Amino acid sequence: MSEIAFTKMHGLGNDFILINNLEYGLDTSYYADRAAQLCDRHFGIGADGLTVIERGEKAPFFMRILNPDGSEAEMCGNAIRCLARWLWERKMVGEQTFSLETGAGVKEVSLLLQGNLVQAVEVDMGAPELKSTDIPVSGPPRRVSDEALSVEGENILFSAVSMGNPHCVIFVPSLDNIPWQRWGKLLENDSLFPRRTNVEFVQILDQQEVKVKVWERGAGPTLACGTGACAVVVAGVLSGRLRSPVQVNLPGGTLKITWEEGTGAIMEGPAEEVFNGSFTK
Repeated sequence: MSEIAFTKMHGLGNDFILINNLEYGLDTSYYADRAAQLCDRHFGIGADGLTVIERGEKAPFFMRILNPDGSEAEMCGNAIRCLARWLWERKMVGEQTFSLETGAGVKEVSLLLQGNLVQAVEVDMGAPELKSTDIPVSGPPRRVSDEALSVEGENILFSAVSMGNPHCVIFVPSLDNIPWQRWGKLLENDSLFPRRTNVEFVQILDQQEVKVKVWERGAGPTLACGTGACAVVVAGVLSGRLRSPVQVNLPGGTLKITWEEGTGAIMEGPAEEVFNGSFTK
């Protein structure tokens, strides 16, 4: 029986099974069908998703992201940092700055090196999408900022941002006294979000520092979310709560996000390799 090689990587604890599909040429449906078993932390390798490398049309490599439930995500900020490091360390790219194609378009990545060792990865995540019809959010065309929403009888305010994938950002006084996982699951599947949504719960520490807990679409609670961190900063800057650059503290660690209206969001953070292995096809 043939074996498929993989590398386990993580960005701030948001972990992925990275597979070079250029070697195997398998259909996306194969990985979608295997995602739940491979990502299972008791009966599989254990991960928040699969990162599958394919040949790109607009850049040399295309990054495909499969959630544990088999659904496909358009973009993942932590995964793209992991992939960038993986490509560099295997000499599949020769420049510190290069392009990667994703389901949310082509992204520019820059490796921050010490000697030849990757210390961090900076990614131009592109400009956020703020039109409700493009995020998408149900209802009339609008910019969704501090809009009222009821969850389990509680009235909350949310802002919607797309960083290539949809996000529902909720600022709260404290993260300690809310059932954020239960709310996250409910909001992910709320009819207000036709393609479901990621959900970020945000506690402001000061204008340039926040604490965030993440419920990811198709994955549930994760230790970090790069696109979510960008969405938080966009929503915070637009509402006057935050001032760029912002230190985004997630359960798995910290990302630095820089964004001003009219520009692309710049994300800087680490990417780590955990181990290599293989599984039976």
